[in-house]
Amino acid sequence: MKNVTKNTVFALCLLSGLGLLFIGIRFFASPVTATFDYGIGNPTNSDFSFQHIKGVRDAFFGIAIVILLLKKQWQALSWILLLGTIIPATDFCIVATSASYTLAHTIPHLIAVVICMGCGAYYLKNYSRLTT
Repeated sequence: MKNVTKNTVFALCLLSGLGLLFIGIRFFASPVTATFDYGIGNPTNSDFSFQHIKGVRDAFFGIAIVILLLKKQWQALSWILLLGTIIPATDFCIVATSASYTLAHTIPHLIAVVICMGCGAYYLKNYSRLTT
């Protein structure tokens, strides 16, 4: 059972990191669509400053997760995930207070909060056992 948990947490982190990298790149490649899918539909008037900030943030966080995961830096990964929980939690608040709010747009942010907290707690609790 421990291997199943270990592999599941690893897979969740890897998919989340790669997903964040994809989302970050998408905010540069298709900012209007990415903004709508994020959960806000505010007109940009061709000013994509928000989208570029969000794109860089997500790409960086995704790369950090993948690198720490592949380098087996479990303790550092745990802290990045636990402290990084503030990002999807804030995203949830932004989307939930948006004029174009829909429940469907908040759910991915809530899932991200659960993944960050759950995987971060798992690696914090087990990092010494995983490194041996």
